[in-house]
Amino acid sequence: MRIPSLLLLLSLAVSAQTTTPAPPRSPFIQHDDPVIALVNVRVIDGTGAPAKDDQAIVIRGGKIESITAAAGFKPPAGAKVLDLKGRTALPGIVGMHDHFYYPSPAINAGPGNLALYPEHANSFPRLYLAGGVTTVRTTGSVETYTDLELKKLIDSGRQAGPRIFVTGPYLEGKGAFTPQMHELRDEADSRETVNYWADRGVTSFKAYMNITRAQLKAAIDAAHARGLKVTGHLCAVTFREAAELGIDNLEHGLPASSDFVADKKPDTCPGGQAMSRSQADLDVKGEKMQELIRFLVAKKVAITSTLPVFEQFVGERKVPLPQGVLDAMAPQAQAAYLATRNRIQNGTGGWTAAQLKREMDFEYAFVKAGGTLLNGLDPTGIGGVIAGYGDQRGIVLLVEAGFTPLEAIKISTYNGAEFLGQLDKFGTLTPGKFADIVVVSGNPAEKITDVEKVELVFKEGVGYDVAKLRESVRGTVGIR
Repeated sequence: MRIPSLLLLLSLAVSAQTTTPAPPRSPFIQHDDPVIALVNVRVIDGTGAPAKDDQAIVIRGGKIESITAAAGFKPPAGAKVLDLKGRTALPGIVGMHDHFYYPSPAINAGPGNLALYPEHANSFPRLYLAGGVTTVRTTGSVETYTDLELKKLIDSGRQAGPRIFVTGPYLEGKGAFTPQMHELRDEADSRETVNYWADRGVTSFKAYMNITRAQLKAAIDAAHARGLKVTGHLCAVTFREAAELGIDNLEHGLPASSDFVADKKPDTCPGGQAMSRSQADLDVKGEKMQELIRFLVAKKVAITSTLPVFEQFVGERKVPLPQGVLDAMAPQAQAAYLATRNRIQNGTGGWTAAQLKREMDFEYAFVKAGGTLLNGLDPTGIGGVIAGYGDQRGIVLLVEAGFTPLEAIKISTYNGAEFLGQLDKFGTLTPGKFADIVVVSGNPAEKITDVEKVELVFKEGVGYDVAKLRESVRGTVGIR
């Protein structure tokens, strides 16, 4: 018998030491069988097509193998069968303005404190997934390395959470309101920032309020050269100017548009009040607004709806306050939110109902003119919008804006996947695509608030326990 050489023995020892162990099974997984059949379920496929009752969905190898009528259906051999009578299956939500940070009162409270937005890498991934959000675009990050590493952890199965498309750090000009944003010096800095983060794996960029036209143009050109897209929450640059420069997406709609400010100075943000005043007497059906809509549609610029965060500022509205949202918050965060909410509802520092209605009308008119609308929650503002819950609320508010339930679901699933260039992988319930499936009680095609009744979430064929995900982060939002 030949004796292995010392070199071979050392090589085997090193190999054994460096082999990455398989990740432990997540405690949040409820179903991970090789083949799963969902039977007697209503299907909303995300394309805008009518719902189909009494269907059978077969999941195999992380993908949807088939969707057929349940009558006469015979489950594949060895399949785990889940009878979902009275439930509806719809595609996993694709959140297109879904940060992993949150305005923490524990950090921001007190005179003279800096405005800071701590990363919630523990709570938010689980809350997004529990809310039926299987894919997110971070749409601006304050801890980009954290987002990139979090994506790796989720992709490897070491953490539970949605599929992440990481947007780079904010592309902001002089005048950033938080030190978490780098202030670009010039066009060269824009290009260098884009290329640096593109090399590290981000898949899009977001321009912010004080960026100049020259800085934005440099960023757009650099991103497009890498096959990446740029969105923007703008102010110093108007929507028309940004569209002319080649921007792909605009966030928030009218609240971020300085196009109608009469005395606006180039590359200068006139401020939110001036922007609101400039729009106060404008009718979305009027020529000025319609001309801007036609221009954006012609330039193929998408708009991202973030109605949940705006709704929180409207004093006249009785904004729903789900117990799950309060349960998720740390005591200090809950107290700070409720105090601000009460102040706004008493008529201090809020929006008018007319402002919210104008934004809803704008989004509806934009889509009817042929524009692409995306959906996201933007968990900022006064702290009442948190991961998962806010995404569901966004779908409900799109229906209030005038869209049918099936249109609102398509905007929140199909449209996001298509914009990300991933519609061949997810965004609809279609054989061959990932089994990203949200199971809700009831029928959202008739009662849209049923999208909030999530019972089970599949991501790539793995079913997650919604209650366990939420319970695991109870009382932590506002801290981590």
